[in-house]
Amino acid sequence: MTSTNEQARSRLDARLGAMRASLDQPLPNGGWIRAIRQALGMSAKDLADRLGVSQQTIPDIERSEQALTVKLETLRRAANALECDLVYALVPRNSLDAQVKEQARRKAAEHLRSIAHHSRLEDQSVTADESMAQIEELAAQLVDRRGLWAESTSPR
Repeated sequence: MTSTNEQARSRLDARLGAMRASLDQPLPNGGWIRAIRQALGMSAKDLADRLGVSQQTIPDIERSEQALTVKLETLRRAANALECDLVYALVPRNSLDAQVKEQARRKAAEHLRSIAHHSRLEDQSVTADESMAQIEELAAQLVDRRGLWAESTSPR
């Protein structure tokens, strides 16, 4: 049975896959606002008039975009004035499903490490293969549990 979280991860992974490919494209020199404004043949004054700001504000906005300090609302307004849509997304480096499964493995390994320590003290240790199997089994149980990303080491 597929969990609601797993279905949500799968849907988001599918949507974000196309965006992941566009990450290889470098940002235009001077930023998107300047590149599109110049490609349209629009002066800084023309854009300022469309935004209802002073002409001097446009270079400030363009510099803040380059410095990655521009506000999203400012980008949205500039995009609108340039007849563009602002696309804003967080694109995971790996699939969401892979991230969750890796976190579950880490959490399971942490938990089982503390148990293994006590088992060794009682001379009841397991083989490396058994240990890996236990990690995978516990990780599968942890995937959709609350607290997976909490910093504590014990699974809930």
